[in-house]
Amino acid sequence: MTEFLILSLCWLSGVFLGAIFFGGLWWTVQRALSSPRPALWFLGSLILRTAIVLGGFSLLLGPHWQRMIVCLIGFTMARFAIVWITTPSAPHSVKTPPGLNHAS
Repeated sequence: MTEFLILSLCWLSGVFLGAIFFGGLWWTVQRALSSPRPALWFLGSLILRTAIVLGGFSLLLGPHWQRMIVCLIGFTMARFAIVWITTPSAPHSVKTPPGLNHAS
């Protein structure tokens, strides 16, 4: 395999691991809000997500620092993608009638 293909697979793996980590965090927050035991959701999710990501990093990368950099770039890109996907659209701005100021 060429080095470019290996680095591309490392980047793709970083995106996948980031999607699991940050998508799992979003999913956990949604579930924990309606749970009677939210701390259990957060703790269990943190342990599971961290174990998956660290295990994936250690299996994929080994001692190659170049692969680690590329994988972390993909991981970070997945974070921005998940935030963009899960952010609700902003409501339309409401025009304030003249004469109504904040805390007048």
